[in-house]
This record gives sequence, C-alpha cells and structure tokens, in this order.
Amino acid sequence: MTKYFILLMFLFQALIASAQIKTAKNINYAGNAEENNTLNIFYKNDSVKNKPVLIFIHGGSWSSGKKETYWWLGRNFARKGVVTVIINYPLAPEAQYQKMANDCALAVKWVKQNISQYSAGEENIFVMGHSAGAHLGELINSDPQYFLQAGIKNPIKGVVLNDPFGLDIFEYLTEAEKDDYYFNFLRTFTDKPAVWKSASPLDYVNNIKNPHLLLYGEKTYNAIKIQTPRLYQKLKANNVSVEMREIKGKSHVPMISQMIFGGNALYKYIVEFIANSSL
Repeated sequence: MTKYFILLMFLFQALIASAQIKTAKNINYAGNAEENNTLNIFYKNDSVKNKPVLIFIHGGSWSSGKKETYWWLGRNFARKGVVTVIINYPLAPEAQYQKMANDCALAVKWVKQNISQYSAGEENIFVMGHSAGAHLGELINSDPQYFLQAGIKNPIKGVVLNDPFGLDIFEYLTEAEKDDYYFNFLRTFTDKPAVWKSASPLDYVNNIKNPHLLLYGEKTYNAIKIQTPRLYQKLKANNVSVEMREIKGKSHVPMISQMIFGGNALYKYIVEFIANSSL
C-alpha cells in the first residue's frame, strides 16, 4: 500500500510541476509573417525573476527540422528554472547559411529585447544547438557580422554545443565522400570553397570570449569527434572557459533525443554550466 501511495504522490507532483509550465507560441521575431521566423517560449509560472534563458537552435542538416519537435526540451528545462526559447529559421534550399545565421541573430535580438516579460533576465542569455543548429549558434557567436547586421552587440553569455556538425565545414566538404549528404550540404554552402571557409566557425575562434560546454557522442560522426576537441583545444589555448564531455554509447541523433527524458544527465551538465556561467 505504501508503495502505491508513494507512486501516486510522485505522479501528483509531476502533474503539478507540469501545470506550472507556461508556453507562448508562434511569436514572430523578425517583424514579418513568416513561420520560419517564429519562436516558442517555455517558462515556469512562479515568483522567481531574472531566470536564465536558453535559446535552442535545432539541427536537421540545415534543410529540415522545426521548433514544435522539441517541446519536451522546452518543458524539461523550464521545470529546472531555465526559460527556454526554441526557434525556427529558414532552411535549404530556399535559404543558404548566411540567411539562416542572420535570422538566428534576429531571434537572439528579440529575446534580448523582450524576454523580461517571461521572468527571465536579459543579461543571462545562453545559446544551445544540436548538429547544424550548433554550427549556426557558434557561427553567430564567433563571426561578428551577424550581430552587427542585427544592430546589437553579441549578448550571448555562454554556448552549449550538442554534437556540433560543421565547425569546420571547409574541411568537411573538402575531404568528405561525395555522397547524398555532401550534395545536400552544397545547397546550404554552395560549391565554392571560399564560401565554405567563411561558413566555418573554427576560422573565427579568436573572437570567442564566452564560456562553452561541448558535448559529443562516443559513436557520432568522425568529423564531429575530430572538430569538437579541436575547438576545445583552441579555446583552452585562448584562456576561454570551456568544458568538454564525451557521452558514452551515443551516436548523433540520440545525443539530442535522449533529452526527451527530464532526468537525463545532459540536463545536469547544462544546468550546472548555466548556473556557473551566470555568476
């Protein structure tokens, strides 16, 4: 009987916690009517003010994905006291990487200017991306042209890269097998090596000053296992605060899908990183 009582209490508490989470959906961040320029916000309805805010940029090879897929990420982080913004951005082939990055920077600008309405602090903005989303997050963080075009200084307090693909897209497209992935990526990055260089965040690493948390899977793509540690070493050499974790047994997609479960260890690493970087 005691066992069932405890289970019922646990379920009741989970329902209460879930009921505290509020959402604001389909907010346009670019002053237009495009669905590709919308975001969803997840936040806890309590008395705590100036919570940190995490902006999540989804992956999908720069050509697929949408913010609605990651509602569980927003709710899980919100339960842990982190206001979470999940964004859409234009995708290939209709858009190439610069348009995607410019719009991601506009989303960050909108958050900077408006997130106080959702009990978050505009000075504690973090960006997290998975795969192609991690590439875009680091690109706008490291190459100053994107926030310059958005008309603001870079407001990103810290960056979380989850299995980042394309940190050196020049290296990848120069050396990769000419398969379906390769030709799909050309829709985003053209067939011009000079463009590949311009699109590679590792080429701008000396501009990076904010703390980083780097996560990658033990069984992920080789390019990620090569380039993530390279970013780590360059940041360390520049005395930038950076932590890197290899997640055992995980390949590329499970690096994000494992976070469906709110008790997943990645939440602990990320929430601790945010807390330490907010001091």
